[in-house]
Amino acid sequence: MKGLTIRHADMDDLPACHTIEANCFPPAEAAWASSLRNRIELYPEGFLVAEWEGRVVAQVNSGATDKDDITDEEFKQLIGHDPEGRHMVIFSLSVHPDFQKRGIAGKLLANFIEHAGDMGKSDIKLLCKEELLPFYAHFGFTDDGLSSSTHGGAAWHAMSLRLQD
Repeated sequence: MKGLTIRHADMDDLPACHTIEANCFPPAEAAWASSLRNRIELYPEGFLVAEWEGRVVAQVNSGATDKDDITDEEFKQLIGHDPEGRHMVIFSLSVHPDFQKRGIAGKLLANFIEHAGDMGKSDIKLLCKEELLPFYAHFGFTDDGLSSSTHGGAAWHAMSLRLQD
């Protein structure tokens, strides 16, 4: 998409990121503005936005850990987050509904994967709903099975992408 810029988020992006999150997830699943603020403040290197013609239209945010179990709800508040952790854990990848189906999510995810590799992370982990398994598989993620997470009352699959040993 011509004119698309991918960059690290800053505090000025918080309102747009919260709007995107609220438009892409049911209320029980969407991150609170305070959670997004925490993620920008505490781990800006794990929070990217896609900007098109000066407007933030998509986001991907994460934390890092050495733990293999990523279902801990407190981790989404970055409790237990370790910037030096070998696992990069995606909390949210979302594109504003007005900009979906244009390849933005794929470009943002590809950039995030490259960035995680540049940071020396060993892998990327995430939880997603069943309908998103093919999307992530396209980028090399493997389905590690149904997760024990019941976040928002939904069923979640654990997925992982090995970057390096």
